[in-house]
Amino acid sequence: MTAASTPLQAVRVAFHQDALGRPLLDLRAAAARRAVDLPDLPELTEAEGALAMRTWRGRMVNEHLSAQVWATLVVQGMRAAMPAEILAGLAQAAADELRHAEQCAAVVEALGGEAVAPLPPLERVPEHEDAGALEAFLRNILSVGCMSETVAVSVIRAEQAELEGTALGEVLDQILADEVAHARLGWKALGLGVPLLDADARRRLGRYLVDALTHQVEFEVPKLPLLGALREEVALAGVCDGGFARGVFVDTIEQVIVPGLERAGLPGGAAWRRARSRTTHLLGA
Repeated sequence: MTAASTPLQAVRVAFHQDALGRPLLDLRAAAARRAVDLPDLPELTEAEGALAMRTWRGRMVNEHLSAQVWATLVVQGMRAAMPAEILAGLAQAAADELRHAEQCAAVVEALGGEAVAPLPPLERVPEHEDAGALEAFLRNILSVGCMSETVAVSVIRAEQAELEGTALGEVLDQILADEVAHARLGWKALGLGVPLLDADARRRLGRYLVDALTHQVEFEVPKLPLLGALREEVALAGVCDGGFARGVFVDTIEQVIVPGLERAGLPGGAAWRRARSRTTHLLGA
């Protein structure tokens, strides 16, 4: 194979299909470029190793899909006439998520797996056609930057603390730094945008918080399964205990996100009380 043909070959490999005709996300080539050595990985049973590989492969897919969301926000931010600094940050966030997917792919390969997974359908990022351009953008930056990314920061920070000084800890540390920047970008965009809304739009945005917080619970909590007691070695392979992560999730909403919304002049506390009442089947009373 000539050097000139390598990129085209990589494209063909990266987007092939499985036996059912579903597109596959194939990041094996990227994983090789970002290869990570795990000399301090504890010995795992076959089942534990498979669990670790599924965990990191799931992260690989989720990070890859997140890039589409941030890329869409670039267009929506332009419609809302957001400053160039914000737009550049949105574009950088999309690039960061693609890199995170590759870093997770490298961990999958280091664990002995293949960085290949079915690619779920890309969900359409809401256009919020019932709102003006700025209000619509703020709804999405609230959900993505101020909520999802803020939760991600807390969960990854807790995981990274468990892996301090290990090779996997270094991977999470790199990802964490980007997620912190993404969350800060979301809160900055919100702070710039809310004062520009008229009173009616601000009230609508406040009402939207209930749906946004409800979605956070319904989307995130099922991804945090209660796995039961896990050996410490499994945690050192980057498998997070779902019960612990659920606690971090709720604490982050109540101690970080709700106060941040209130500082932005939005009814975060009231919205969370209503959202929580909607989701007691997932969070409990």
